[in-house]
Amino acid sequence: AVLYEKNADERLGIASTTKIMTCVLALETGNPEDVLPVSSYAARQPKVHMGVQKGEYYRMEDLLYGLMLESYNDAAVVIAEYYGSKAAGLSMDCSLHTEEESRKAVLTFARKMNEKAKEIGCENTFFITPNGLDAELETDGTQKQHSCTATDLAAIMRYCAFMSPQKETFLTITRTASRQFYSLKKAQDGTFETGTRAVSAANHNAFLQMMDGMLSGKTGFTGKAGYCFVGAAKKNGITLTSCVLASGWPPNKSFKWSDTKSLMDYGFFYFQKTPLPVQNLALAKIPVKDGKKKFVSLKP
Repeated sequence: AVLYEKNADERLGIASTTKIMTCVLALETGNPEDVLPVSSYAARQPKVHMGVQKGEYYRMEDLLYGLMLESYNDAAVVIAEYYGSKAAGLSMDCSLHTEEESRKAVLTFARKMNEKAKEIGCENTFFITPNGLDAELETDGTQKQHSCTATDLAAIMRYCAFMSPQKETFLTITRTASRQFYSLKKAQDGTFETGTRAVSAANHNAFLQMMDGMLSGKTGFTGKAGYCFVGAAKKNGITLTSCVLASGWPPNKSFKWSDTKSLMDYGFFYFQKTPLPVQNLALAKIPVKDGKKKFVSLKP
């Protein structure tokens, strides 16, 4: 049920809030212990980036922590390229890809993101990138932009936090305060061992400490999308998701927090779960027009 909305079905850029879909789709597609290779295409992704290098390897779970805590753009592409490669009929050793093959694999993963969005019930979502960077793509003779709506993005967060078979893992990752992990190196026998490069990731979702009951969330910003945030919370038996898009531009970085707090406060203050005493509930008779009976009664 939508409790409050404003311009909720307007298509807008969503920046790095995109990564909640990348994360949950990776969890549902692969295994956290999968070892993912880095291509030169992934290594060239713009900031914010982890600084991956072609030929490096990382555990998928570690990349998800970098993706969701630090919002690393290159981590998103490493994940998308690897899992998109199989569906695109490409080599799973992404370090061997040409740039064209890398782009094809990433776009294939984005199509999987769009398919998942439709399964969830999203009607106005079109993903092009796994990291949320602004992008355009011509499809079916129409120029489309990487975009979503507040309604759809809140529904995606609802799925990630409360409905996905991987919801517990998703919540564990997005609630973690910090994480350190290492690159992997391939031994001569084909196994992998800990590499020398250490990566530290800290959670930038300040809202986890700003309100009781907050379970998850993801920030986002591009010059076109503005400041964005999507979050999930649970309190007093009620679960809420909220989404704010284009919630200010620099220097108004805090608007997304105050807007989200207003939405969450509204939901928790004005709505509550009340069990109905069904056995004593007086059920009205419903008039029937042009039927065999003049009235029908609702039964508990």
